[in-house]
Amino acid sequence: MTDKVEFIAGKLDRESTFYVAGHRGLVGSAIWRKLEREGFVNLVGRSSAELDLKNREAVFAFFAEAKPRYVVLAAAKVGGILANNSYPVDFLSENLRIQTNVMDAALEHGVERLLFLGSSCIYPKFADQPIREDSLLTGHLEPTNDAYAIAKIAGIMQVQAVRRQYGLPWISAMPTNLYGPDDNFSATGSHVLPALIRRYDEAARSGNTSVTNWGTGSPLREFLHVDDMADACLHLLENYDGPSQVNVGTGSDVSIKELAAIVAGAVGYEGRIEWDQSKPDGTPRKLLDVSKLSEAGWKASISLEEGIRSTVAWYRANIDSIRS
Repeated sequence: MTDKVEFIAGKLDRESTFYVAGHRGLVGSAIWRKLEREGFVNLVGRSSAELDLKNREAVFAFFAEAKPRYVVLAAAKVGGILANNSYPVDFLSENLRIQTNVMDAALEHGVERLLFLGSSCIYPKFADQPIREDSLLTGHLEPTNDAYAIAKIAGIMQVQAVRRQYGLPWISAMPTNLYGPDDNFSATGSHVLPALIRRYDEAARSGNTSVTNWGTGSPLREFLHVDDMADACLHLLENYDGPSQVNVGTGSDVSIKELAAIVAGAVGYEGRIEWDQSKPDGTPRKLLDVSKLSEAGWKASISLEEGIRSTVAWYRANIDSIRS
């Protein structure tokens, strides 16, 4: 463990070793691309086959060898409503082990700057909208993904504990719903936007005259392109130092019905859009207050329509190799 590190806002050293945990996932791969574009020359990543982050001894051995100065913890077990609701033990246990192992090893080996990535599901189901960072732990969670949320809340607490006990300038960022290249387009394990892209693309290709979605379509959701998220992460690493997690989003939302219509247009689907109201909607609205992020000098630049069009193009270009 090193002595207390004083945080001075400004560019990170582009030649220092930078470990991106989860560098092949949706967020991690975007952060990797961003760091490469920004001139970082000593990026380190390990696939799950090369390093099981649930294996504590292996994680500590990796940190002893790699000696990263900076870390982004983007590795996590993630999934949509169905996966979270069906496998809560997996989402709780695996994420707790990943987070604890990486952060304990980072602390042991003196990582100077660490960014922990969470999720907007950490906030109460009926939190005032838009959701402020101080809404954390003020109410009941959405029951369909409470296990995952508890794991992410524990990660935030660990970052805050490290700051209090050791004085390291570690931070946490809580993204809204993310989408883009390298997303999970699985029929059973994906989030709503990639699930819609796959569903409507398949319908357009096969000539189906109707597509049925879960719920009523009334819930409101906020969506952020993952390239914007990566840009925000580097900005926070270079400009923000505080104990509170920082919300990362666009500050605006759309209904799931509106989202479905945008996706249908992007893939060229012209059939009927129907809704199975026997299926759960989840949280009625989830819009993040991004005032803290704005005060730190950052805002999103990729529109939802532009982002969906580019994601559809990526999906079609990589349909034979994507996670499905």
